[in-house]
Amino acid sequence: MATSTAPAVETAHDTFPINGTDYIELWVGNAKQSQLFYRAVLGFQLIAYRGPETGVRDRASYVLEQGKIRLVLTTPMGPEGEVADHVRLHGDGVRDMAFWVDDARDAYAKAIERGAVSVQEPTVLSDAHGSVVIAGIRTYGDTIHSIVERSDYRGPFLPGFRAAENPFHAEPAGLKYVDHCVGNVELGKMNHWVEFYSRVLGFYNLLSFDDKTISTEYSALMSKVMSNGNGRIKFPHIAVATDDIVKTVRVLKARGLEFLSIPKSYYETVLDRVGTIDEDIAPLAELGILVDRDDEGYLLQIFTKPVQDRPTLFFEIIQRKGAKSFGAGNFKALFESLEREQELRGNL
Repeated sequence: MATSTAPAVETAHDTFPINGTDYIELWVGNAKQSQLFYRAVLGFQLIAYRGPETGVRDRASYVLEQGKIRLVLTTPMGPEGEVADHVRLHGDGVRDMAFWVDDARDAYAKAIERGAVSVQEPTVLSDAHGSVVIAGIRTYGDTIHSIVERSDYRGPFLPGFRAAENPFHAEPAGLKYVDHCVGNVELGKMNHWVEFYSRVLGFYNLLSFDDKTISTEYSALMSKVMSNGNGRIKFPHIAVATDDIVKTVRVLKARGLEFLSIPKSYYETVLDRVGTIDEDIAPLAELGILVDRDDEGYLLQIFTKPVQDRPTLFFEIIQRKGAKSFGAGNFKALFESLEREQELRGNL
């Protein structure tokens, strides 16, 4: 059983309803090449584009889709500007986790009233496919949350983007939706941002982990999982869900995606810790898939190695069999694997 602290039960009091993740925008050094990786390896489809050819001079953006997951890869067209500055400072990483809402104006007004800092006031964007209302607020670091209302829009993504056609189509890898995202906040500011999500968005603290329960010789984890009322938005990397993790990981490995390695000794005792599971342990051990259990079931998860040379972004693949937790029982094994990678790079 995973070791964690469950805070006192809170009543959900969402500031405004959030239907789910509308999109995640990554600011990257080379979006044209990155989008080929996400398509060829992870199985995303290219659906829309915006850049110099559509009248935008300072950046180019490629919109990718698989299941209910929508990623936007944006790159600067030169060495100056906010996108270039972000990539130079942070490497490839998440700039915007956008919320899908029914009423963007109301959501924005309520967030600002509760202390959020504005990035963009509600703005109507229109083209031949209809209209979208979009606003934005700041959160930790240089990350933002766009607030998107798209009930009156039938285009490929947003006004200003054109539908993208390309003869190359890889088979989907079985990725279904965004399970959760992890935000790394400034040291000593954990409670500040927990209070922000509680006060501004009405999220509640679902789980907490600290360095007393999850640590190695070199690493420790302090984490608080924030969730909205319907559980569709959680902050505890990008974790994407699949219905068949063994099949998905086999496909991704065959396409060249690298995953963190787990010692074979992990599988000698894992069933003693988590109990009976439906899956055969042999393919899980072969592929390096981790298992954890909570009071409502169990989960299967695996973590990629960083997906670029500067190790600023990686993904988790997760399959839930009833569990609503995040694999705290596996964090020690995960940290030890990360430390082996750091040692190979000479920066442990």
